Amino acid sequence: MRLAANLLINRVQQQNLLSRGERLLLGVSGGPDSVCLLLILHDLQKDYDLHLEVAHLQHGIRGEEAADDARFVGALAEQLGLIFHLREINLPELRRRAGKGNLEALAREQRYKFFAEIAQRRGLTKIATAHTEDDQAETMLMWLLRGAGRKGLGGMSPVHAFNDSRRGLDQGEAQIIRPFLKVSKSEILNYLHERQIAYRVDSTNDDGKLLRNWIRLELLPQLRLRIDGRVSARLAEQAAMLRGEQAVLEQVAYSALENCRRNDGLDRVQLLQQPVALQRLIFRYWIERLRGDLRGIDFVHVEALRRVAATGPSQARIAIPGGWELRREYDLLYLSKAQRGLKPICYCRSLTIGQTLQIPEANVELVSETLAAPVRAADVDMTQACFDLQALPEPLLVRNFRRGDRFEPLGMSGQKKLKDLFIDRKVALSERSILPLLVGGDKVIWIPGHGRSRSALVGPNSRAIMRIKVIPLGT
Repeated sequence: MRLAANLLINRVQQQNLLSRGERLLLGVSGGPDSVCLLLILHDLQKDYDLHLEVAHLQHGIRGEEAADDARFVGALAEQLGLIFHLREINLPELRRRAGKGNLEALAREQRYKFFAEIAQRRGLTKIATAHTEDDQAETMLMWLLRGAGRKGLGGMSPVHAFNDSRRGLDQGEAQIIRPFLKVSKSEILNYLHERQIAYRVDSTNDDGKLLRNWIRLELLPQLRLRIDGRVSARLAEQAAMLRGEQAVLEQVAYSALENCRRNDGLDRVQLLQQPVALQRLIFRYWIERLRGDLRGIDFVHVEALRRVAATGPSQARIAIPGGWELRREYDLLYLSKAQRGLKPICYCRSLTIGQTLQIPEANVELVSETLAAPVRAADVDMTQACFDLQALPEPLLVRNFRRGDRFEPLGMSGQKKLKDLFIDRKVALSERSILPLLVGGDKVIWIPGHGRSRSALVGPNSRAIMRIKVIPLGT
């Protein structure tokens, strides 16, 4: 009769799931698992000096049956002298407003959001759910059939931080604990039967059209008949092994990701030196870190990103789910929100010598001045240029790149298309579009950072000189 309680106590002792004086919120649906968890934790309340509260979310999808579940849980909480929290929602209406989404996933999201709000308001540090060994086996098989990787196949963890600010679930130090992950459904039912404890049965659990229900009702029973009765236990053990291995791989992958980082982007050469499996993990963790989640990101998307990095054009874009895109600029990869429908950047401003000209589109300013000859040779860092003031073609303008622009590079004969110059110097498309060009008359005479033309060269007969510098804004 005390088997399930003893199993729970063992899990607490072995995994440090609870400490004395803990403040817990229990998610109780009214089904056998959550009722059993509630009663066992209530039995342990004095030994561990626990503060327990009960939460129940009524989803609004089973009519009077769901209302009866809520009343049952409320009565049980009252009988045990525990604070009871109830929320009623209209889940089908929420999905209609969202315009898409899996009903089961939406229910889970709303449930945890409800738990988070209570825990934050009431100062509860742990949220206990009654997922069992059988639930873990179902989860592992479900993700296997859906084509999940090692992380998905690891199933549910006994403990994990409950922190998801994107969905309003920011709980700081709060944790979800699952004390029953090594307890079977049959052990729970035996415990309830021996103590003659009532519980509720959700009629939707018999709907074999749902994948999880089909796995529980048909697939697992067949596997038990074909193999043996420990299938669920072995699958749960396998999930635990995979979680442990995944933790090691994550450390390796995060370290490799940092080695590949170059400011806001990734070094594709460094990335491609990693084993293929590690490349996939690096992409996934990079996306998760920047986007906030991996929802909608499947194997096919990661492979598409790898192809762009490995064999794609030197400058390319590829969309990924969630309104994001990967941008390749030669040997650098960038991930950002897709900016569809934006008008091309186009600017053109007059330059008055002696006045600072700000170019916010390029996040720089141009500072020009008149100097008496002779002057010291310009620095070699390509951020400044000097021109013979008398020979400067007019008017002086600063604008961005236009299709067909040409240039007379110093040290070369003839003209060169700016597009070809940019290609030779591996100037990214995003930089080309904003780079300020100094134009004298109808000629491009200086490209900051990339060279100047033969126009208005400073020589021994120069009497006055215009010097111009480009400076990043904010420096």
